[in-house]
Formats: sequence, C-alpha cells, structure tokens
Amino acid sequence: MSRVSLTRFLIEQQRECGNLPPQLRLLIEVIARACKAISYTINKGELGGVLGSLEQENVQGEVQKKLDVLANDYLIEANEWGATLAALASEEMEAIHPIPHRYPRGEYLLVYDPLDGSSNIDVNLSVGTIFSIMAAPEGSAQRDVTEEDFLQPGRKQVAAGYALYGPQTTLVLTFGSGVHGFTLDREVGSWVLTHRDMKIPAGNREFAINASNERHWSPEVRRYIADCLAGKDGPRGANFNMRWTGSMVADIHRILTRGGVFLYPWDKREPNRPGKLRLMYEGNPLGMIVEQAGGKAFDGHELMLDVQPTTLHQRVAVMMGCAQEMDQIMKYMKP
Repeated sequence: MSRVSLTRFLIEQQRECGNLPPQLRLLIEVIARACKAISYTINKGELGGVLGSLEQENVQGEVQKKLDVLANDYLIEANEWGATLAALASEEMEAIHPIPHRYPRGEYLLVYDPLDGSSNIDVNLSVGTIFSIMAAPEGSAQRDVTEEDFLQPGRKQVAAGYALYGPQTTLVLTFGSGVHGFTLDREVGSWVLTHRDMKIPAGNREFAINASNERHWSPEVRRYIADCLAGKDGPRGANFNMRWTGSMVADIHRILTRGGVFLYPWDKREPNRPGKLRLMYEGNPLGMIVEQAGGKAFDGHELMLDVQPTTLHQRVAVMMGCAQEMDQIMKYMKP
C-alpha cells in the first residue's frame, strides 16, 4: 500500500469530504513546511550555533532562546507572501503582525507559539510548535486588521495543530473532523500520514502536573492530586502514575497517544492571574485537538473553547485530556 503524504491527504479531504477550502489547505501546507525547517534547525543543535539564550525578554517577560526567535522568523517569512492570511500573532511578539501591503491578503488569521517548552532545548528534550487558525472577519481584506479581530473563542477555530520535535518529528492536525498525525520522513523531506483519526485512550491512570507547585494550588486541585496519589487504597481506588516534561505540547502528545490528563492550574503566587499558560497560543489550539480526539479541555470554570478572549496574550488555567478523567476533575472543581 502506498504511503499517504500530507499533500495527498489534504487534497483528498478537500475533494472527497468538502471540508477543507483550498486557501486553508494551502495555509496548512505552508505551516507544515515552516515546521519542517524548524525541525532541521533544532536537529543541528550546537553544530548550528542555535543553542543558548539571548539577552532579551519577550512580551511574556521570559528570556528568549535563540531558537524562539528563529522559529518565529521562519513562520513569519513562510506565511507573509502566500495570500492566505490577513494577519498573524505570535507568543513572541507584543502586537499582531499584519500582512504587508505589498502582498495580497487572505481569508485567515494565524496564532502560534513558535517553540513551546523552549527551556528544554539546551538539554535535548522535546519541544514543539503550536498553531491555531481562525477565519478573518468579513471585510478585513479592505481594512487594517486589529487585535480585536483575533479575540474569538476557541469554538471558532477552523483548524489547529502542533509539530513535536522529538525522537521523531510529528505533525498533528485537526480542521474540525477528527485528528490526524504525520511523521516527517527526513530522507525524502515529506510528511507521511502515520496516525489516522487519533482518539485519546480511556482508562490510563496517569496525570501530568508540576508537583513542585503543590503548596500554591487551590484546595480543589490539591485534593484531586492527593486522592490520586493515595492509590488503590484511596478514594479513587486505583494507582496513578505522574509524568511531566516541562513542554506542554510533549505532554499533550503523550496523552493523545497513551491517555491520561494534563493540568497546569491556577496558583496563589499570582492570585489575580487566572493561570500561566496562554489561552490563544496554547489552550485553544490544544483544546480543539483534545476535543476532536474525544477528550475534554477545562479552565477550572468552563470548557476551554467557550472562554471569550479579552486580550491577545490572555493567561488561563489548563486542564485537559481523557474525557472520563476530566469528568472526575470537573467534579472536584465544583464549588
């Protein structure tokens, strides 16, 4: 049986299912090419002189890695001229990036985290790129796009995905009709379909959380984790494992393929901030993928994709993964 490339898969979806407009198909292919370039650059590591930090911070107040900036530049350069976008926004940039007037504008908005988990770069652990695609408001081709145009709840995403740069480079996509995974064949430079219609497996007693923050969590989260750690003789009646990589995209990929849940909850160190992760760059795209794979995504108060963004860099608490275990977590979070 012949292998199915990303291009072939997208064309077949467009032709047979009618759920992938041509401009959106082209945009996904352009993003995939940029992710391929990021993967090659990361793979060079010290040999390419790309490791280490810069003496500057991004808009989030985080010290930027060299690869943060390089990955951001790759995605801008790949997408500016393709006539698929009206504007784009990055976790690494304070303001939106309109498509320059010398290029035609497209029908979509792109939001992305160019390199999630970049603290893992210098120790050779997995990192990733996360992206979200929304429709540009009607009439935006005739006017300047504003930040307000991006402030759409996650339910309005038309596609989302991530690339995971690990032992293999993997691209996971959804455009609202399931989740599909592709692996980069480096010998031929092609994305190959390897995981069709991915579903989060049920029943795996496993959670991902940074346990060093336990003293800062809300009583509800502390009780949930304590009950899990109590094991077979505790309230949950089962033994749980804990996994934590420091890269959300890596943890979500493990959950997508093996099951379990991911939690990055509110904590009292910054009581007026809902959480640490970004709604637009992480919560919404990964939340869409998790839901399309049969799971649930929750911010501690409501479903992630129902949250109405108010700012481009809005923070949010994140809990997502296996639907059955998320139902348990949501019971713990009830007042």
